[in-house]
Amino acid sequence: MNWSAPDRTRTRPPQISDERPMRQSWLDYHRDTLLVKCAGLDAKQLKQRSVEPSTMSLHGMVRHMTEVERGWFRLAAAAEDIEYIYCSEDNLDGDFDDTEQADAATDFATFRREIELADAAVADLPLDHIFRHPRRPELEYNLRWVYMHMIEEYARHNGHADLLRERIDGATGD
Repeated sequence: MNWSAPDRTRTRPPQISDERPMRQSWLDYHRDTLLVKCAGLDAKQLKQRSVEPSTMSLHGMVRHMTEVERGWFRLAAAAEDIEYIYCSEDNLDGDFDDTEQADAATDFATFRREIELADAAVADLPLDHIFRHPRRPELEYNLRWVYMHMIEEYARHNGHADLLRERIDGATGD
């Protein structure tokens, strides 16, 4: 079953666009890229770790990006009163570490839903919206910075996903 494939066609961002749609299109492209890297694998393959001592896996990466989406867009920028899903103060790396008993289909559905909720949470906020992250209250951020950070975060982890996927079944791609 190919439950991890993107819901929509992965579309390259436009070369010419206004700032907000450009940032959103790059973010969406990288979100879909992560799902493409996971497409066609079974739950056991998604949980395969890179190399010791790392706990990084494709499944864990999807859980991690769920937390990152939730943390930056909803918890911080939109100031929603919510908790993280997989991580806590006592288990900061639960997203990567606790995948052995986790259900991949559930976690991928949670990832997709969190993206929808994150986009909705900031849809009416201007890029100049300033806020503080609860875990970094000494610093101020604006939504413009969050979009850039999220694009960078996905791009970095999509590179990791390339290496993980190649190790699992030899598949490579952009």
